[in-house]
Amino acid sequence: QVQLVESGGGLAQPGGSLRLSCAASTSGFSIYSMGWYRQAPGNQREFVASIPTDGSAKYANSVKGRFTISRDSAKNTVYLQMNSLKPEDTSVYYCQASAVQTTSGIRTTDWGQGTQVTVSL
Repeated sequence: QVQLVESGGGLAQPGGSLRLSCAASTSGFSIYSMGWYRQAPGNQREFVASIPTDGSAKYANSVKGRFTISRDSAKNTVYLQMNSLKPEDTSVYYCQASAVQTTSGIRTTDWGQGTQVTVSL
């Protein structure tokens, strides 16, 4: 299992910025994609952004042009830079990692514990 630890959530004003980080412990696993999802109260968890080891980042339409996902593969860390924040961005943000166990070839999907982002005056 890949262990994921998120940080960087908090309170921001509309139009402000926050940066989320997610560090992965990957002993025995090789991560091939990392991403961010979010879930607001009463809503289903929704995709925000993802970035594969080889390939281009993908974004939900609602965050395109405002959020940027990046990854430091050497540190097994993924970041989400969130600019021009809106009240509707308020959610718990979850880091997600898709990996393959190096000995068995079994693919896994793991989640962080979540970090709260609140956008309000």
